[in-house]
Amino acid sequence: MTDFDRERLVSDTAALDDFNRGIVDEFRANGGKVGGPFEGGNLLLLHTTGAKSGQPRLSPLAYLVVDGKMLIVGSYAGAPKHPAWVHNLRANEKARIEVGTDAYDVEVRELPDDEREATYPAIVEKAPVFAEYQAKTERAIPLFELIRA
Repeated sequence: MTDFDRERLVSDTAALDDFNRGIVDEFRANGGKVGGPFEGGNLLLLHTTGAKSGQPRLSPLAYLVVDGKMLIVGSYAGAPKHPAWVHNLRANEKARIEVGTDAYDVEVRELPDDEREATYPAIVEKAPVFAEYQAKTERAIPLFELIRA
């Protein structure tokens, strides 16, 4: 995942929107598969409602399965602030996801601190980049479980 500028994407909303739009288009055109820096990874499209705007929002995200739980990680590449989708999920715990060619509603549960602390090492074991992201920020990177509704 080094052939794009993470720092620019975190600091430039328009660049992030353009980048994400390309990922979404490729995801939908290829039955949930994408190439480039995400090739071979588990990707989903997360549909949320904007916490402030009330408008629909769409975020392509990596997901991991740990102990049978589908988890997404609010890393934002180790930025000092949470990605917008974290705030959206905290405001509304219902969302919709697209995984491969399947789309369905989910209930979203943020892992409480103790469960997050117990689970984060398994996240890092599956995707070591998340250790780097946690080391770059003072905030605890949140984990969210997606449960089919």
